[in-house]
Amino acid sequence: MIEIFHVSKTYHGRSALKDVSLKIEKGEFVYLTGPSGAGKTTLLRLIFLADAPDEGQILVNNRNLAHVRASAVPHLRRTMGFVFQDFRLLPKKTVFENVALTLKVVGAPAALMRRKVNDTLGAVGLEHRQGALPSSLSAGEQQRVCLARAIVNDPQILLADEPTGNLDAHLAGEILELLKTVNARGTTVVVATHNRDLVQRVRRRVVALDQGRVVEDGVTEA
Repeated sequence: MIEIFHVSKTYHGRSALKDVSLKIEKGEFVYLTGPSGAGKTTLLRLIFLADAPDEGQILVNNRNLAHVRASAVPHLRRTMGFVFQDFRLLPKKTVFENVALTLKVVGAPAALMRRKVNDTLGAVGLEHRQGALPSSLSAGEQQRVCLARAIVNDPQILLADEPTGNLDAHLAGEILELLKTVNARGTTVVVATHNRDLVQRVRRRVVALDQGRVVEDGVTEA
């Protein structure tokens, strides 16, 4: 599903990733852990084609990202969902409109869009808030809207960058349960987090980064 071969990336003279190799199978749930600046976000950005490595190769569904034409990037991104720590919701759009945007971009018929958005908001427990603006939502509700937006198009891969970073322990647990549900439906889930308590809640594969290098790759203890 995701194959990373000897990838390195430098920003402004500082190494963000150093010779990273990694393989993530279809349907896996993987935590990327490590301190701030370890390279977690950089790795997700490279998989999402928001940036390109200086060295090495990344394959997603057997496609070498280095060979993907710029015109084909939006199509490839439609197979992925991305959840940001800082929400990035459109403030003047309702919950429904924020989630529907993903489908509107691909030209989904109105009836299909309504059904899928309603179903997805129901799955994250927000069907009753679809007419609300982001400013009226709690942090936990905003993050659930972000998750709904990321999964409404049934992505093969879900990338989540510190999805619980702005939430308390209880709300973080709720988001983790939702991510587990998405994974159980067959979506490959990669979660970047520095929260070791969160990682210990669910037995999953952990890939730890430190100063741009993979320093651990194994399964959390039960």
